[in-house]
Amino acid sequence: MRVLAISDIIVETLYSPAVREIARDAEMVISCGDLPSAYLEYIVTMLDKPLYYVMGNHGARGGAREQPEGCVNLDERVVNHNGLLLAGLEGSMRYNDAPRYQYTERAMRLKIFRLARKLWLNRLRYGRYLDVLVAHSPPFGIHDGADSAHRGFKTFLNFIDRYHPDYLLHGHIHLYDNRATRQAVRGHTLIVNVYGYKLLELAAQAR
Repeated sequence: MRVLAISDIIVETLYSPAVREIARDAEMVISCGDLPSAYLEYIVTMLDKPLYYVMGNHGARGGAREQPEGCVNLDERVVNHNGLLLAGLEGSMRYNDAPRYQYTERAMRLKIFRLARKLWLNRLRYGRYLDVLVAHSPPFGIHDGADSAHRGFKTFLNFIDRYHPDYLLHGHIHLYDNRATRQAVRGHTLIVNVYGYKLLELAAQAR
């Protein structure tokens, strides 16, 4: 399944009619956070495809509306999109006193606990927990930074080991060099930093 994944910065070519050509084969859009609502609404309107998102640590950056219209918030939810099982976890590691979208390890474990029942229902219904975890932050030690604001979640490592998603898509870690590493693997989970945008082919793998 062809997917347009976006995160963190406005890409001018996507904020123009050129997005129709760039993502002409995309079946859906996934946002990993820190993007204005107006930007997401523009893309979903131009492509007329479903857009699933999680909030980043800055929420709807620079936007008047917190929740973008015509888009689906995946945080603590599961969605079956034409056979591809998606789930989402918003936000980053807590690094200051901002009231929303920052979490301690304990708070993120609680979010995963609330999500777990839905993942087990997926397991009973489809034979697997999920295919794609959509997050803003990376796992600890994978693509993350040394500073507290950009440190990944250790509990995401446990999530990967327990629920075995085929993909974990995240943003939050800005890339300024085209040669920078965007992908890593843990078990059979492909972890992708989609900063800016990335066109991906996602498919549920045989278990």
